[in-house]
Amino acid sequence: MAWLMLFVAGLFEVVWAYSMKLSEGFTRPGPSLVTFVAMGASFALLAWAMRSLPLGTAYTVWTGIGALGAFVVGIVFLGESASALRLLAAALILSGLLLMKLSST
Repeated sequence: MAWLMLFVAGLFEVVWAYSMKLSEGFTRPGPSLVTFVAMGASFALLAWAMRSLPLGTAYTVWTGIGALGAFVVGIVFLGESASALRLLAAALILSGLLLMKLSST
């Protein structure tokens, strides 16, 4: 159950990163509110997952999900570059996440 909560926490991290971008420096109330609600949910779920997962594993996986998710959202919704080098970097992050999961007891 901790891994599921950690995954959902990572998804909320993607939501708050994207809504923060849409908030335009917290000048737009709707996206700003979504940012803070998603941050709260993300941190709460991360804290819950950390009750049974090691700190290094939980935090690394959480930030990795957020980084990869924000990368994909940037490409799909914001028209950011999907160059070969950026895709390779994302693949390396993903491989690190998989290794972290596999090495966790």
